[in-house]
Amino acid sequence: MKLTSTLLAATALVALMAGVAEAKTLIYCSEASPANFDPGTTTGGNDFDASSRTIYSRLVEFKHGSTEIEPGLAESWEISADGLTYTFHLRAGVKFQTTDFFKPTRDLNADDVIFSFDRQQNPENPWNKYLPDLAWDYYTGMDMPKYVKSWEKVDDLTVKLNLNEPNAPMLANLGMDFASIVSKEYADQLQASGALADFSTKPVGTGPFQFVDYQLDAVIRYAAFPDYYKGKEKIDDLVFAITPDATARTQKVLAGECDIAPYPNPADIASLKTNDTINLMEQAGLNIGYMSYNTTIAPLDRADVRHALSQAIDRNALIQALFQDAGATPAQNLIPPTMWSWNKDVAAEAYDPEAAKKVLADAGLTTIDLWASDRVRPYNPNFQRAAELIQADWAKVGVTANIVNYEWTKYREEGKKQDRPGAFQIGWTGDNGDPDNFFATLFSCAAIGVSNYSSWCNDEFEALIQKAKTTSDIAERTKLYEEAQVIFAKEAPAFLLAHSQVYTIVAKSVTGYQMDPLGIHRFDGTDKAE
Repeated sequence: MKLTSTLLAATALVALMAGVAEAKTLIYCSEASPANFDPGTTTGGNDFDASSRTIYSRLVEFKHGSTEIEPGLAESWEISADGLTYTFHLRAGVKFQTTDFFKPTRDLNADDVIFSFDRQQNPENPWNKYLPDLAWDYYTGMDMPKYVKSWEKVDDLTVKLNLNEPNAPMLANLGMDFASIVSKEYADQLQASGALADFSTKPVGTGPFQFVDYQLDAVIRYAAFPDYYKGKEKIDDLVFAITPDATARTQKVLAGECDIAPYPNPADIASLKTNDTINLMEQAGLNIGYMSYNTTIAPLDRADVRHALSQAIDRNALIQALFQDAGATPAQNLIPPTMWSWNKDVAAEAYDPEAAKKVLADAGLTTIDLWASDRVRPYNPNFQRAAELIQADWAKVGVTANIVNYEWTKYREEGKKQDRPGAFQIGWTGDNGDPDNFFATLFSCAAIGVSNYSSWCNDEFEALIQKAKTTSDIAERTKLYEEAQVIFAKEAPAFLLAHSQVYTIVAKSVTGYQMDPLGIHRFDGTDKAE
């Protein structure tokens, strides 16, 4: 009997050890720490990688590797003939994640959907200001309060979105990160305990991975959600190793310490392309690197001065210095040439320092603040180096640039301030494949103080981009956006730099990982050979 018990125990131990050995861990070298884990409150791609694309789901989703919409938490939907009502039919049996800080008692229902959007729109909702200085940047910047009349519960598994006027990009907008669906039951629990801030640091969603823990600025740990509505992921454990330095990220993949790393140094691209120990993935980025001029502070409130500052920059030399062999297309327009409605007849400013010098002298511009951050972004691999090169170009035309530095999260917070002077380096990767996501999100009047770092509000430009939302006719929308690009070029609220190639280093052992045209990093569907 004792021998039998011993054999059984040994067998159980072997089985347990086998289970441990078979557990798969994927390590992603993230380029920055997240601001928090509530995607409605954040704007950075690294924030969304760590929250919305791991922990959460949305009513509709973008097909992996494309900008095409497919069913998500809503298995189907109808849009009324007048474009004012969207009816979503929710999946039955969708589970919220169970953690050590929350145990759900029910499945996802219409209450969660309505709460997810009401907290962003309704100032009377107690969650509307649950964090200090909360502005719901995406929801506000995309002018959602203007278009959304109401969210209506039909029954537990049916919700209606009623609009004030038609909005052609709306369905694609609902696939974006800010539209992630959160748990009302969890919010109610935190509100009852008075711990509302925990909502942003201890996240709960319905997505492929659930949050385990976060060591500030070091490591985020996730586990595959066993009850994910699409089925448990093949990866058991997902780890974000936060590694701001691009060279260190590359070295970690080469040393086997990380499985995936984004944004390698441009100087390393040539050697990585010939390294057969890794896979170097690349694609044209749906992005734009640019520098916003604060158009509300003289003399940058004058279009001729903004043009002159841009003319004084040797754009081609700047692009070559920053991107080297990584590849980048000089920007003519705010949207990349791969996007529909790109206006081929609009040209960027030609390099003309002599003409620039006269305009700037006449305007009395002798000094300017030039902002730079510490992060590598796909649209700008080195903000500081770019600032130094622009500083040198402006010095040649009699303008002294004072370089202002902040770390990435603080940098974006400071940049939103309407009284922030000077020229602010920033960029964008499209969220949904629609031109509206560039024009309105970045330069609409509603985006001032959010993502319109130029604080630029032009009535003619605004009328065109708002009209373009009201029709689903692509030819009509194209015409309107082409006209908007002409006005943008004339008014020059920003210096347009480049549209970049985007690279990701992937270990040979990783399978199923796809680069995303929307610039996000998703790990659902990814596997790893042991």
